[in-house]
Amino acid sequence: MVQKKDIDWGSLTFSYQPTDYSYVSNYKDGAWDEGGLTKDHSVTISECSGILHYCQEVFEGLKAYTTKDGRIVVFRPDQNAARMYDSAKRLVMPSFPKERFVDAVEQVVKANAAWVPPYGTGATLYIRPLMFATGIVIGVAPADEYQFRILVTPVGAYYKGGVKPVKVRVSEYDRAAPHGTGNIKAGLNYAMSMLPSTIAHKEGYADNMYLDSQSRAYVEESGGANFLFVDKDGALVVPKSATDSILPSITRRSLVDVAKGYLNMDVVQREVRFDEIDQFAECGMCGTAAVISPVGEIDAGDRKIVYGMDHVGPVMKKLRETLTGIQSGEIQDKYGWVQEINVA
Repeated sequence: MVQKKDIDWGSLTFSYQPTDYSYVSNYKDGAWDEGGLTKDHSVTISECSGILHYCQEVFEGLKAYTTKDGRIVVFRPDQNAARMYDSAKRLVMPSFPKERFVDAVEQVVKANAAWVPPYGTGATLYIRPLMFATGIVIGVAPADEYQFRILVTPVGAYYKGGVKPVKVRVSEYDRAAPHGTGNIKAGLNYAMSMLPSTIAHKEGYADNMYLDSQSRAYVEESGGANFLFVDKDGALVVPKSATDSILPSITRRSLVDVAKGYLNMDVVQREVRFDEIDQFAECGMCGTAAVISPVGEIDAGDRKIVYGMDHVGPVMKKLRETLTGIQSGEIQDKYGWVQEINVA
């Protein structure tokens, strides 16, 4: 039995706290080195490194959990490996091998098992794989050296005091260009969202809803999550992008499978026009941090679409409870999504 760290797990927030080990591997002379665990949480690079000039950087986010029966597990790390592989290719970076990604996650979680919060605290161990250009470049070109790292840090429950609906606003800014980088998980996409996010927070909103930049007629996603809707017949409606500018969320993909395979729901994946969203019964945002954030109101200038700020819709509630139940081991994992970390 792993002796957990002496931490007030219930008071944790979503912030960085160094743990015992990170994982690091370097790419040089056309190949990745063997990589391994390190106690050094700092990075030293040249002032002329490609990351600092041309933003060659991609990252991922997933979590490790303690199940009800005391096991430590991670959720679908192979999907994060595949998405990071594709993200790197888009930015002309050497993709980190998928099987090595999963192995690195296992290594770093096992080495930091004492930092995985106990079951029932609502806290988890957040896992952040990242890759960035360390090689020197001055002209606009891909670097020739890169570093892959994984840091882990314990984080608190996203919702303290229970899941509550949030308000979002339609942003006057665009998140991603058609056929651009909106479908990869790269830091450059998040940098451009910081100004509209700051504006939204100052105005009392949890996030922005971005529309497609080509026509501004279709729903895409928020600053850090995909949208889901429930129609009046109880079907799950998942927005698609005609211009491939929505990030393929692993949580969204899992919720689609939960809806079909666990809850016997109809699922429709299609383009969703903004002018039709007032016809839906429920709305939510989905992602790693919260699983589902129920959306109670969407504001677009003088127009307000209200789903209800005083309650969580029954479908979003059931979807969230089912997926978190699978992750915690309380509901049977019939798809083999949960991967146990052997810490013996």
